[in-house]
Amino acid sequence: MKKAVQQMMLGSICPSLDKTNDVLKKIKEAGYDGIELNSYMIHPTSIFVRALTKLYGMPSGNLGKYDWVKLLEDNKLEVISLHTDLDTLEKKYDQVVSDARKFNTNKIVITGMYFYAYHKKEKVIELAERLNKCGEKLLKDNLSLLYHNHNVELVRIDDLTAYDYLIEYTKPEYVNFEIDTYWFTDAGADPLKMMKKLGNRLKLWHITDRGIRIKKTPITPIVNYGSVELGYGNIDLDSLFNYGKENNIETVILESHNNWINNNPLDSIVLSAKYLENI
Repeated sequence: MKKAVQQMMLGSICPSLDKTNDVLKKIKEAGYDGIELNSYMIHPTSIFVRALTKLYGMPSGNLGKYDWVKLLEDNKLEVISLHTDLDTLEKKYDQVVSDARKFNTNKIVITGMYFYAYHKKEKVIELAERLNKCGEKLLKDNLSLLYHNHNVELVRIDDLTAYDYLIEYTKPEYVNFEIDTYWFTDAGADPLKMMKKLGNRLKLWHITDRGIRIKKTPITPIVNYGSVELGYGNIDLDSLFNYGKENNIETVILESHNNWINNNPLDSIVLSAKYLENI
């Protein structure tokens, strides 16, 4: 099982090319094998995208200005997969394929839909059909399509969830999955059960731990929770890893959100690497 870092964590700590090289060097030294890239972080981005990512605490920063092929080659990090959105894949298919080939990856990951009616069965089935169509097209170009969940896919439709419908209506030969166990835990699901539900369609794993970090004496017994470094939260990661190793998950990809130790994603990345090394 390879170890990687999601590029989304790096926007706030890579203000210059020299600094980016330094960050990638430290990621490699910490024991990671690669990076999972985002399509909007390897090309110059609009003001709207930069503002939106900054608003949600994961700024794209200057990343789109750099030569990521050279950066990753220089630091001996491979590209695990390329994240994009379904609209971009449908409308700029040739560009996405070109990017995947440029970075020598065969995996395209759809990150989930914005402003989408996951609570409506017909819309989820429509999404599955769009994924099938793109997956079939990518397969002809020797690429594979994965779907990445957040928590919205666990909205109930009748007696099932939207995710159940996506599993049922997507074809295994065209669509597989990158699970994010943090977001399933956030929605109240058992992440191990979700892994088992996907079975051999589970190829990549987005991992972070989930817990609390108290910075001052709380006023009430109820405190804020969020992502924390691996092994410092309350998700049973050991059991998830046992399943992942037994079922040949290809790569585990660290992605934590905002609540970093020392407010520094690089410190968080390095600390989480120690858990990965031990497991």
